[in-house]
Amino acid sequence: MTTNTVTEQLTAAGRAIEHDSFAIIDAEAGPHAYTAEQWPLVRRMIHANADFEFNGLTVFHPEAMRAGFLAVLQGGAAIVVDVEMICVGLSQPRLQHFGLSTHHYISDADVIEAARAEDTTRAVQAMRKAHRLGKLDGAIVGIGNAPTALIELVRLIREEGVRPALVIGMPVGFVSAAESKDLLMTVSEVPWIAIRGRKGGSTLVVAALHALLSLAEAEQKKLAA
Repeated sequence: MTTNTVTEQLTAAGRAIEHDSFAIIDAEAGPHAYTAEQWPLVRRMIHANADFEFNGLTVFHPEAMRAGFLAVLQGGAAIVVDVEMICVGLSQPRLQHFGLSTHHYISDADVIEAARAEDTTRAVQAMRKAHRLGKLDGAIVGIGNAPTALIELVRLIREEGVRPALVIGMPVGFVSAAESKDLLMTVSEVPWIAIRGRKGGSTLVVAALHALLSLAEAEQKKLAA
């Protein structure tokens, strides 16, 4: 097996554990309807939470994986997220390898002030700020915590012509979480990856992004061969 030197575990022992875990998931998951490009991402999400329900709950826009590959391989793309937890969870060496930068605005003073003034959530105002700063077009947008961020992003796509390269929409929770993902899955303007129902979370967005980086590195090696 070819080792991805940037996007895999740094030691042989770490790689062995990760590869063994993936092999167990492959064996226990059984048949699935995902493509050869999609399954590594779903498998890494299962690995992150030891929850096999993501085999079936995870839904892909037909162009999602290709769009994600291109955004990563072209380099310099922004990754805009709803909460800092996603940024903290992402491997900096992996991001630096592709020249990717992370951005979140939910704790900015002007975002908090606008949320109070307009009686909205900070997540809504953070997406609006990202749009004002020109960070959303061509970006990979990852939402794992705030359904209102995802709802606002869909509005920006449909009403203001925002065009992210890819939306990874996986907010977790009981209020509007499932509904926000259902809404995302009606979007035809941009590619997306989503999870049906209430499940989700920042760890799954991190897992999905790391899967994209790993697949992109493998593709990068093929192109260089």
